[in-house]
Amino acid sequence: MHESNFRSFSLNLDVSEIFKPIIVDRTIFTLINKNMVDESSFEKRLNGIYLNERGARDFVKVLDERLNATINHKGLGRNVSYRTLIRLELYKIEKHIMGEKEYSPFVSEW
Repeated sequence: MHESNFRSFSLNLDVSEIFKPIIVDRTIFTLINKNMVDESSFEKRLNGIYLNERGARDFVKVLDERLNATINHKGLGRNVSYRTLIRLELYKIEKHIMGEKEYSPFVSEW
């Protein structure tokens, strides 16, 4: 999806796209639905609007909780954290690059 450029490599950006909807988007919805962020959580600076220190702290706290949450991994037959799920996805990509196994991306089953 992403092209390499002088600032960053693209593989990490591509992998992050897999998990944004199930980790980051849900973190944002949690913050909004639980009224953990509001206008006072943001500040204007550098021609943009950014989370202030309190807003960023709340975001990181909820994100960490999401990463530690577990789901049932059908392939393994056990619960794994989202943090582990990301690592497992990277192992699958590594095996594909090394020619050991064809890559099959993670598909979230709601």
